[in-house]
Amino acid sequence: MAKMQLAGVMLEVDEHGFMQETEKWNEDIARAYGAKEGINELTEDHWKAINYLRSYYLANGICPMIRRLIKETGFTLKKLYDLFPEGPANSACKWSGVPKATGCV
Repeated sequence: MAKMQLAGVMLEVDEHGFMQETEKWNEDIARAYGAKEGINELTEDHWKAINYLRSYYLANGICPMIRRLIKETGFTLKKLYDLFPEGPANSACKWSGVPKATGCV
């Protein structure tokens, strides 16, 4: 497994940069992932999606499907792509500190 340092924390990541140790996640790591993709300040909307994804993952052991994310956050698919440059499956899950989604996020 590869390693990457973000926000002063050494993380085990997969080949796409997704954290494999969910318990090491913190808000500074989310900000660092965002900065890597050109988003230097996370807004309330970013945190709403990030916190929902983390909560869902921690409760269910998987990431939610995109329809559920849209329904629970009230965001449109376009809005999610505006917030997360590489989309909900890549950016949002990565910034949330959860492993890459296996299904259709």
